[in-house]
Amino acid sequence: MPINAGSLHFLVGPAIALVMIGLCSLFLRWAFSSGTPPSRGPGEELLTPVATLSRRESALALRAVLSDAGIRSTIREPAAHRTDVLVFPEDLERARVLALSFGE
Repeated sequence: MPINAGSLHFLVGPAIALVMIGLCSLFLRWAFSSGTPPSRGPGEELLTPVATLSRRESALALRAVLSDAGIRSTIREPAAHRTDVLVFPEDLERARVLALSFGE
């Protein structure tokens, strides 16, 4: 049974396709949304700086010392000639002891 859409019958198919794409995209956005991110209290950071060094090589050497002690760490370079070594909060005290004994 043909649909009588007048002179705009060539727009019916694309209009239905666009509506379906829109509905699918809304559904997928809802289905795969993670909701609200977990809230952290003030001062509760994921990684904490344990040392700031002037050379990247020194930061990498400190990371090796921390790794040998079983402490996970990473580095960031927020500015030129400045490299921060970051650790998880549960490893902070042990990392500070090792960082103080580490000679740049």
